[in-house]
Amino acid sequence: MKKLINDPATVITDALRGLAAAHSELRVDFENRIVYRADAPVAGKVGLISGGGSGHEPLHGGFVGPGMLDAACAGEVFTSPVPDQMVAATKAVDGGAGVLHIVKNYTGDVMNFEMAAEMAAAETGVEVASIVTNDDVAVEDSLYTAGRRGVGVTVLVEKIAGAAAEEGRPLAAVAEIARKVNANGRSMGMALTSCTVPAAGKPTFDLPDNEMEIGIGIHGEPGRRRVPVAPAHEVAEMLVTPILSDLDFTGGDGVIAFVNGMGATPLIELYVMYHEVAEILSKNGISIARSLVGPYITSLDMAGCSVTLVKADDELLRLWDAPVRTPGLRWGV
Repeated sequence: MKKLINDPATVITDALRGLAAAHSELRVDFENRIVYRADAPVAGKVGLISGGGSGHEPLHGGFVGPGMLDAACAGEVFTSPVPDQMVAATKAVDGGAGVLHIVKNYTGDVMNFEMAAEMAAAETGVEVASIVTNDDVAVEDSLYTAGRRGVGVTVLVEKIAGAAAEEGRPLAAVAEIARKVNANGRSMGMALTSCTVPAAGKPTFDLPDNEMEIGIGIHGEPGRRRVPVAPAHEVAEMLVTPILSDLDFTGGDGVIAFVNGMGATPLIELYVMYHEVAEILSKNGISIARSLVGPYITSLDMAGCSVTLVKADDELLRLWDAPVRTPGLRWGV
């Protein structure tokens, strides 16, 4: 294992210290491993919190700031945060308008966020709503989920719901727009290599040099099948075809197309993939209204990518275009 770390036991705290040093607009609670926007709580604004296992950076801590999240809880690598973290974050970002929990559909995350919502409501009376993302079309159930995994659409939910909260919408309306994004979104990913969890010191799974995994999860969970390594245009077909088969993306105002890197795939390859995805969508009569390309929901040092499509309308596009100022996403400011 070759990694730029000091000690596997301290890698998360060390990374959070680096995040705090690089971004003075954030406030970091190192003991509870929570990243806050420095001005939280914002009076009268719905607070947004998310979180999950570390190793998916910039998700979630890199998406804290105006226009996105108010706080993010960091668990151990690929392990859910604990309810106490989520309760502390919920209390700290409550500006009097309630708090929305954005949760990826992994059993530990869902269970712990549910427990935290109940605890926070009982202790302080804060109103909490939740949205569970479940956009992965690769599998219906996996090692860690009942139902579909929450993957790339989580980034778009955090951005669009964050913009809605910034406008001053009430909690029910912010939760509804988050659910709309999730309902309109589908994703599928693939891997060329495994990733290596620092504490394990070896690859999570064995993937021969001449094979790739189609439908992989962001923690290295198995996908639909293993196939021989293929050109980018064939890989794009393997990812986009199941997405288009699962939801009708034609009509309306086009799609937000997101090609995500899993951590070790360079941008030159992601843009090759984006071109192939765009070609497939064009042949299927689907227009692209907005795009996002880059490593935004990663799996440590895994080589591979995922494709996320969200069927858009005027409202979603306007909220997508709204200003955002976070370490991981920044425009319009």
